[in-house]
Amino acid sequence: MRIEYHRTLIADRVRNAAFEAALRGVIEKGVTTVADIGTGTGLLALMAARLGAREVFLYEVAEVAGVAAKILKTNSARKCHLIPCHSIEMVDPPKVDVVVSETLGNYAFEEHIIETLADAKKRFLKSGGVMIPRRLEQYVAPVVSDRIQREFAAWDETGFDLSVAKTMSLNNIYVRTLATDELLESRQWDSIDFGTDTRSSRKGGASWRIRSATTVYGFAAWWKAELAPGITLSTAPDAPRTHWEQLYFPLLTPIAAKAGDTVAVTLRSRTSAEAGTNLAWVATHRDAKGRETARQSLSLDKGFLP
Repeated sequence: MRIEYHRTLIADRVRNAAFEAALRGVIEKGVTTVADIGTGTGLLALMAARLGAREVFLYEVAEVAGVAAKILKTNSARKCHLIPCHSIEMVDPPKVDVVVSETLGNYAFEEHIIETLADAKKRFLKSGGVMIPRRLEQYVAPVVSDRIQREFAAWDETGFDLSVAKTMSLNNIYVRTLATDELLESRQWDSIDFGTDTRSSRKGGASWRIRSATTVYGFAAWWKAELAPGITLSTAPDAPRTHWEQLYFPLLTPIAAKAGDTVAVTLRSRTSAEAGTNLAWVATHRDAKGRETARQSLSLDKGFLP
């Protein structure tokens, strides 16, 4: 286990402040019980205890659970009870008033938060209890800057034909920070109410009518989570910076779109603890008369070495 990842979480003041505000709004001192699923080093559990939670149950399956145990002891967190297993594996879990889980990734669902919170709502949460986060929306926007796409030119600069490897490289997604002036306007392509929507396979799309000639080099994606009413956390380019970034979905060939053309993208994802995360995206280009002039299908499945 490398502790550096957890340092980035602790250093993310935007993330921490949002979750603390959400917990403060639902914890009644000496009454509320909390389950912190995927607790990591235990920060959110310690916040809940400091805010007055009567009991806090921490679930963590990774090696960092040992670190969390020592941190709880160091902080004399007697209200906190560490359970070193994945919450889904827990038999007959104690019922709580609040379930909190910060198991979000750059791609929101890569840590299987959908399945985790669906199980938690069914087996952990008391009737009328509160889920944090409650809801999440996913957004996508065309990238009209070639800044990131230029990275792939390395395959063309050796003097040899490395196009096979380049194509595989383009069938991957990249964690990058983008600026709003590198994008067209964003569209929502997916949304989920945690605990209610249990579908770990997601599909959605968006389209853009091009106003003036431009080149689309790829697509950027991000998410916005509602932790509690009025409290949100976003990885959007214009949101306060967090340890998360946007995702860049390349194209095999940039789309040179004219005014009146339509550029569209369909995104699909499936996640499971057994198979991990797979993402696929299909980009289409239609002219002003609605005729499809190009279609590009990419997938992480095509980006793995054979």
